[in-house]
Amino acid sequence: MRFIYRLVFALSLTLGVSAQSFAQGLIRDAEAEIMMERYADPLIQAAGLNPDSVDLYLIGDMEFNAFVTGGQNIFMHTGAIVIADQPIEIKGVLAHEIGHIDGAHLARFGDASRGALATMAMTVGLGLAAALAGEGGAGAAIMASGSQFATLDMLRYTRAQEAAADQAAANYLEATGQSGRGLVATFERFRYQEVMSRQRQMEYFRSHPLSADRIGALRRSVDNSPYVDVTDTPEEVDELRRVQAKIIGFMVPPAQTFNRYPESDTSVPARYARSVAYFKRGDLDHARAELQTLMDEEPENPFFRELEGQMLYESGFIAESIAPYERAVELMPDSPLLRIGLATSLIAAGSTEQLESAKAHLRFALTEEPENSLGWYQLSIAHQALGEQALAELATAERAFSVGNNVEAYQFATRAHESLESGTPAWVRAAELKAVAQPSPDEIREWNRNQRQRQPLAPSRGLR
Repeated sequence: MRFIYRLVFALSLTLGVSAQSFAQGLIRDAEAEIMMERYADPLIQAAGLNPDSVDLYLIGDMEFNAFVTGGQNIFMHTGAIVIADQPIEIKGVLAHEIGHIDGAHLARFGDASRGALATMAMTVGLGLAAALAGEGGAGAAIMASGSQFATLDMLRYTRAQEAAADQAAANYLEATGQSGRGLVATFERFRYQEVMSRQRQMEYFRSHPLSADRIGALRRSVDNSPYVDVTDTPEEVDELRRVQAKIIGFMVPPAQTFNRYPESDTSVPARYARSVAYFKRGDLDHARAELQTLMDEEPENPFFRELEGQMLYESGFIAESIAPYERAVELMPDSPLLRIGLATSLIAAGSTEQLESAKAHLRFALTEEPENSLGWYQLSIAHQALGEQALAELATAERAFSVGNNVEAYQFATRAHESLESGTPAWVRAAELKAVAQPSPDEIREWNRNQRQRQPLAPSRGLR
């Protein structure tokens, strides 16, 4: 399962992002993604699908929800993770959504539903475009607006499709030696939604109609599985508790976090959540002290080191943030997100040696995630700081292309191609980008219109 930046708010380096902007929009976090991949990949394979072809997006929203959009895209709210009592509940919800993909249920909707889906995708795209342009607040507001996911109201699965997805989920779970009781437990927890008016129902149960008959049929199927009594391992439960604590620490007001995780609770998840809450409250000393107890107990944990680096970086201690990020990368060298975090600190520090090191880390990350727009943005800054203007323009073209902005991708690729040495790999790549990003007349007109709206009083040469 892939976590893609093409649709992800570019500044979401970690679950924390900036504390003010995290609560809305789409997020990235290495720790949460590793957990979700571990849950999802076996189920995707059991469905006969390629995990590399299924994309998962995490939405920073504390309401329970999960859904599939066009193609093979699964969206899950962080609320669905936090609400879960056990990992098998999240696995069950993922298995159900994979069942919708495998059953091609979205393809069966009529023209009105497809139009609604396109509207939703466009709304999300607008929000992300604003965020990528540096208007984080505007982007978050657009993505969090009522129209963002209200169009999902059109995407109501039929009861037959829900039953088919339930049965498919039970089959995938059985094929992977897991119990389906988690999905039953999730539906039981929310069965009161069946009797509520549509206006008061959670979005998930508007698009996934629930009924006592449906729950009963699913339970019978699950009870017939030879793996019905299989439970999650203690390690899986502990991993979930940590991710839940991290989400809560970043997403709810600190006072609520301290109420849920009082000082008397000395568990790892509780200290993890309190460390983040202190950081959000602006109390870096207490945040680091709480985190230090975790690092003392688990010195090989890369995510604790990453959090320390993030705290220091976002608090303005750039030089001090480098060492914890370096340790995180040392502990988990294959993580693109950790390398981008380290590169960001190195670029901000700004020496020639640090900039060269940042470029190396970014090249590794972008080989793993070529659509990571933040990685390309940071690489363009590093090249610019080193006086490598043509390479900076090429990285900017890559960034634009990664978010679907063909006009700017073509512009910057053309500039880079004109300046780079003929025949070099960078020159060849610039030529490739020019070819694949050639904007259509409609894209050029839309780009010109947007430019005029941004600067209504300034004459614009536009594109020809």
